[in-house]
Amino acid sequence: MSYVKTIVCLANSYKPPRGRCIAGKEVLGNNKYGGWVRPVSARPNEEVSLSECRYRNQAIPKLLDIIDVPLLNAAPHNHQTENHLLDPKSWWVKRREFPWDELEQLRDRPASLWIDYDSTSSGVCDCMSRAEAATVHNSLLLIKEGDFTIDVGSKTWEGVKSRTYRGNFKYNGTYYSMSITDPAVRNVVEGKAEGQYPLSDVYLCISLTELFEDGRCHKLVAGVIRNPPL
Repeated sequence: MSYVKTIVCLANSYKPPRGRCIAGKEVLGNNKYGGWVRPVSARPNEEVSLSECRYRNQAIPKLLDIIDVPLLNAAPHNHQTENHLLDPKSWWVKRREFPWDELEQLRDRPASLWIDYDSTSSGVCDCMSRAEAATVHNSLLLIKEGDFTIDVGSKTWEGVKSRTYRGNFKYNGTYYSMSITDPAVRNVVEGKAEGQYPLSDVYLCISLTELFEDGRCHKLVAGVIRNPPL
């Protein structure tokens, strides 16, 4: 039987092959908030297509939108315990926008961002093995950072050069460098030269992916929330 969960949108990020990962915390009413909810599709990669997450006016959800999301059933998968299968035939409904100055109510305060032993060739503390991920029971966190840097670079793969976007920051004394999948961040720096672009006083939604082709689960900056918005 279908149901609706109302969430504060805290992530709207790119997800292969051509979709989005949208997630947020549940609004319970009376100024109370529940756990994380990640709507997913029934496709193998569980990405949400743009047609599946539109409002009736064709707009796409943005960070801090409060949204009614029609769902079909809980669909936890490994450490991604927050997943719910979306109803692809129903419109999403925007109720209002969540105030920036109330975000502290939603903030998580983990001692670390899961397990910090492994890194990709481009990142720092941005991935973990299958065995490590099997010990984790959640895949979304909202943290606050006073100093965050967007690192714009490039890489060449099979003769093709592409831009890279990484988020660099420290959390509880540990340095992290993770890929940024937030479209708004990429749009802001799209036309700028390679280099580092600092932001202060931001909330970050960190997402732990399912297994990648390299046999590891990656940590991503799936949402960068600031005032004013990017």
